[in-house]
Amino acid sequence: MRKISLLIFSLFFIVTATIAQEKKEKKKTQQGHIDQNKFRQMKDVLATPNDQHTASGAPGHQYSQQKVDYVMDIRLEESTNKIYGDEKITYYNNSKDNLEYLWVQLDQNMRADDSQTPLAKSGGAEAWLTLNSFKSKYLSESKGFGFNIEKVESNGKPLSHFINRTMMRVNLPKALAPGENFKFSIKWNYKINDINVDGGRSGLETFSDGNNNYTIAQFFPRLAVYNNVEGWQNMQFWGRSEWALEFGDYEVNLTVPADHIVDATGVLQNEKDVLTKTQRNRWATARKTFDKPVMIVTQKEAEKTEKGRAPGTKTWKFKAEKVRDFAFASSRKYIWDAMATNINGKTVMAVSLYPKEGNPLWEEHSTRAVATTLIEYSKLTFDYPYPKAISVHSERQGMEYPMICFNYGRPNADGTYSDRTKKGMLGVIIHEIGHNFFPMIVNSDERQWTWMDEGLNSFVEILAEDAYDAELFASNPAKDITRYMGGDQSNISPIMSQGDYVKQFGPNAYTKPAAALYILRKTIMGPELFDHAFRTYSQRWMFKHPTPEDFFRSMEDASGMDLDWFWRGWFYTTNVTDIGIKGVKPLYLTDKPSERVVKLKTQYKQYFDSLGDLVFITDKKEDANPKAMDQYLDGKEAPAYIYSVEFEKPGGLVMPLIVELTYADGTTEKQTFPSQIWMKDDNTVKRVFSSTQEIKSFKVDPDFETADVDVSNNSWPKKEDNKFDEFKTQVKN
Repeated sequence: MRKISLLIFSLFFIVTATIAQEKKEKKKTQQGHIDQNKFRQMKDVLATPNDQHTASGAPGHQYSQQKVDYVMDIRLEESTNKIYGDEKITYYNNSKDNLEYLWVQLDQNMRADDSQTPLAKSGGAEAWLTLNSFKSKYLSESKGFGFNIEKVESNGKPLSHFINRTMMRVNLPKALAPGENFKFSIKWNYKINDINVDGGRSGLETFSDGNNNYTIAQFFPRLAVYNNVEGWQNMQFWGRSEWALEFGDYEVNLTVPADHIVDATGVLQNEKDVLTKTQRNRWATARKTFDKPVMIVTQKEAEKTEKGRAPGTKTWKFKAEKVRDFAFASSRKYIWDAMATNINGKTVMAVSLYPKEGNPLWEEHSTRAVATTLIEYSKLTFDYPYPKAISVHSERQGMEYPMICFNYGRPNADGTYSDRTKKGMLGVIIHEIGHNFFPMIVNSDERQWTWMDEGLNSFVEILAEDAYDAELFASNPAKDITRYMGGDQSNISPIMSQGDYVKQFGPNAYTKPAAALYILRKTIMGPELFDHAFRTYSQRWMFKHPTPEDFFRSMEDASGMDLDWFWRGWFYTTNVTDIGIKGVKPLYLTDKPSERVVKLKTQYKQYFDSLGDLVFITDKKEDANPKAMDQYLDGKEAPAYIYSVEFEKPGGLVMPLIVELTYADGTTEKQTFPSQIWMKDDNTVKRVFSSTQEIKSFKVDPDFETADVDVSNNSWPKKEDNKFDEFKTQVKN
């Protein structure tokens, strides 16, 4: 047996201090301090729980939320690239409050001619600009974007309203009491933006053949959230932080050119009116095919359609229940495929729409990636509740809506593509389809807390990508985030920051919270405990509005772990992980007590006599006697090698202490000490390691599990030129 535990007697004595001579100068009174221990509870940070958002993190017995239903007639006019809409809205006041007005989001006004969004951007003169960029910046060119609100009515009468940039206040004739509903209508139109020219999360892409790909979202006035946390969520839309929306039911009639293929949020109600008999038969086959996509519209058929322009229009009718938004895609260029996906006995359709420009990449991977995403996300959260999930191809988009998302990833003109292109395309599809879970179902406030949808989604995305192609997506999120965390602190914000003012939005909202949860699952909690807690949170807040407190509390409630230290460090600060080895002191077994021990034995004779036989440890190699314990071990080998290792923590984050020992025979052993090892001392801690053979080296965090930003201090003995130093250089550059 190479390693055994060594019984080491620790002596604790109460030493009575002698009273020193009175000093001539009066001792200065020390000032007190507040509790700054990294393990202090977060009761000073988290909102006080109540009967709607409970201390356990679950919705309370008084939890309520509003409901909004929409009936819409939408017309896409291809000749002018405009959308016309007439929507009838039913707003249900399920709160306990009387509402004097309603707030409606007008997202398209973000790019209106009088928008303040461009004025809020700081920047100097560029060395070069595209023609369109120059016109937009220096010629004040009017593009005519933004909503044209034609009328707002209730019962056929004009309804008082006021537009404040991207928000519209609808003034009610009388206060809307709890339990009541209010019906009104809005008629509107707007010009569709070209995504590749004007930017945007939705819009159109024009191909060289003159055809357009319409990926349309945020296209209708939508009711803002009113809740018990902050009242109306009527923050202006500046273009980055996304949307807080209410759930409801939708009935939508989409009138488009007759030769367009359309798909949208919800279930198609009139297949016979808009699909050919062949397409309907293929769709029926797809509903029963679970192993591969079935072509509903082939590439050959799409190429034939895109060469002409059919006269007239068709109206596609969709219904959706319990969704927070509605989006659609429309084009005559679409290839269309689908396959059935088994979600715990329920059939869900995985669907893709893409032009020939997306092939062969999209035909090979898109729908399969959709199916994998639904399966893997369902394992960690809840069974996907909607009937389908759609991936739509667009050159530069990556955006999500209920049941439908728009994704980039286009091969070269000759159909070839690199692994990088493939990885990017698969990554965005998995990510955007994953958003069906966060925030389309677990409906957090994206405008306020971006990480609650992007971060949680990016975390689950890591697991889904691994399931699809582990080799292609091989990564270490803990290691990958160190460059950001170890960067210039003036450019870093805590995760718990509103997205509009964050400087490095991607790492802050996506990769850092994803890495944090990855570490929490892999290194701190373990998959079994983490997965149960994460699933509990997800299921508690399906179709509801959770807050960060609900997430933090649910994770602790369902796991039985105090994680306040983790949330506080990772989410409320910009502290970093840096744990290293300060020093290693070899120790030896001996039968010779030190001078100090001899004095103690004399001073406390009665106590020492009660202990019986003693074994001593010394730092003097010349006094070593490896056989000092032989008579007590019944033939077992005593640990001849003992090391006192002092670890330091220059970084502000507390994390588990993971130590790899390398023995003289080349074998290694990893020991992990919980984060709580830092509870009593936030700077340094000591551990004693013993072995029957020499320990040649110690290494902290050998597998880069803790996001350590400086690994130059992680090894003993320290080597000047090793892979750790190389990694450190890469991180800091």
